[in-house]
Amino acid sequence: MGRTLANKQEIVTELKEILKESQMAFVIDYEGLSVAEITDLRNRLRPAGATCKITKNTLMNIAIEGDENWQPMQQFLSNASAFLLAGEEVGAAVKAYKEFQKATKKTELRGGVMEGQALTKEQVEALGDLPSKEELYAQIAGALNALATKIAVGVKEVPASLARGIKAVSEKEDQAAA
Repeated sequence: MGRTLANKQEIVTELKEILKESQMAFVIDYEGLSVAEITDLRNRLRPAGATCKITKNTLMNIAIEGDENWQPMQQFLSNASAFLLAGEEVGAAVKAYKEFQKATKKTELRGGVMEGQALTKEQVEALGDLPSKEELYAQIAGALNALATKIAVGVKEVPASLARGIKAVSEKEDQAAA
């Protein structure tokens, strides 16, 4: 039994909602994956705030129609497509996919779309090499802490060196008086 028109419209509406909340989408060829492997991929993506949607290319094409942000995705719509939709943690989602791909060796990354720009396979994989938001926060905090320490040492050093200078002058005067 095929899908009804109402059912297809419901799927397209759901896809549009997910795309609105997504920062990036990347398309993979999932041919040859078992249901268990797809479930594994979804479980790996979930902690990164990403989802894996498997739908007909035609329905995804209808969902992105008229949305210039996702229009470049059309070039990746062919054969068996799975759509990995990432929220805020784009790098974490790409890392999760790369780990899955390394484990199964069955999927092929076609490319992705971010901020209305089509991304090649290499560009998507490069996003996975970027540090996560938490790592960036830690680096910034470390840099601020180091800067604050240097300022504190510098501020403390001014009166200390002034005191050493006064003491040296005072000792010189004592020696001259003696």
